[in-house]
Amino acid sequence: MKAVLVGAYLAAIVAANLILALVGSADAAEWAVYNAFLFVGFDLVSRDALHDYWRGHLLRNMAALIAAGSLCSYVFGLWLGVGPDVGRIALASCIAFACAATTDALVYQHFHEKPWMTRVNWSNIAGAAVDSLVFIALWPFGFSFFVAFTLFAAKVAGGVVWSFVIQISPGQEWTLRNRRLWSRA
Repeated sequence: MKAVLVGAYLAAIVAANLILALVGSADAAEWAVYNAFLFVGFDLVSRDALHDYWRGHLLRNMAALIAAGSLCSYVFGLWLGVGPDVGRIALASCIAFACAATTDALVYQHFHEKPWMTRVNWSNIAGAAVDSLVFIALWPFGFSFFVAFTLFAAKVAGGVVWSFVIQISPGQEWTLRNRRLWSRA
């Protein structure tokens, strides 16, 4: 299950970044909302699932995963020729995901005795807020509070949908049954 989550996490980061680089400034805000719901919502929830799997190595593994996603976005973007903004989008994504993952992890851990769905969705609200503000502040298309708020709402909504999908997956089932054991570790 870990390998599937890691692969899907990377694919989602790369897809979201390449789509934004490809559409450019004309349609970036609209496509960013689609990306936020589908891809970033998934990444926020899968980060929480990986939090439970990577207990002792969470910081190292998440840092490597975020850096790898942004590096792959940049390399694939250059290779595919998706546009001149791919480097700046990959860097903005890396910094925003790092800030959001840190916030998400702190909130997720704060609610460690709550049910998985509660932990995931509360931490995703915090992570989505940070990710939206940092990403929009750094992306090459200019800051807009309206776009940041729209992205926040899409990420939270996508996170809720993905939390139901990931919660019922076979690997997560074991984690849910053994949550008390994991929370004491």
